[in-house]
Amino acid sequence: MPNQATAVINGQLATGSQLSALTFAGHAHFTAMQVRNGKIRGLDLHLERLQHASHHLFGKSLSNEAILHQIRDVLRSGENNRSLMVYVYSDSGEFTPREDSSRLNILIRQSAASDGPHGPLTMKTFTHERILPSIKHVGEIAKTHLMRQAVNQGFDDAIFTDNQGRLTEASIWNLAFWDGEAVIWPKGAKLRGTTMQIVQRQLDAMQIPQQEQNITETNLLCFQAAAVMNSWTPGIAISKINTTHFSDTSDFIALLHHAFANEALITP
Repeated sequence: MPNQATAVINGQLATGSQLSALTFAGHAHFTAMQVRNGKIRGLDLHLERLQHASHHLFGKSLSNEAILHQIRDVLRSGENNRSLMVYVYSDSGEFTPREDSSRLNILIRQSAASDGPHGPLTMKTFTHERILPSIKHVGEIAKTHLMRQAVNQGFDDAIFTDNQGRLTEASIWNLAFWDGEAVIWPKGAKLRGTTMQIVQRQLDAMQIPQQEQNITETNLLCFQAAAVMNSWTPGIAISKINTTHFSDTSDFIALLHHAFANEALITP
């Protein structure tokens, strides 16, 4: 597979005219997955995400088998290790008052495999609440804008806080904390990432305590370690949030990676 990204729409290599029509399209959703040795972790979670979001946005969904058929076709034609982004969008398009009988389409974008940045990362908080936070949807300018604002202020990335001052999620990441006894997940509206859900169910299997708590800047000192995770990785250490430093992170990161590694890789 070439190093540059390639895209397939409904099982056919996407044409320039098809992609140009989608350049500014913002009414769509997706899931991001890493393929390793031709297999995927948490495949059931990716399918559940696509079904949930399609019903919410379009009032209908494609069958799991239809989605898997197109994923299998893509996987037959390239390297065993790669990144896949699976998008679903409707022919009804944007700025239409209601969803009609138009079909749903699948766009699969593939690129080189990634394990994310090495870290540790420094994070700056910004007040921001995403619309439809339970859906991984496209067209979120705030993610990049606030990340760049954080970088301009000398940090690596942005964390979002809600109108109650609670840390909920980061730009493209879920957050996790360690208090010395349990893994702590932030309360509040957020995307439940597939990697987050994999880690949660494997921590349950390992009988590692987990809790949801309100996490604000004022109680960050209660935690020994903090991390971010997404489809790239089950854990990258956070060394600082605003002015709060975390130094005892290695064991926590190892725990998150161990939990994730326990999840079976599945052939689609």
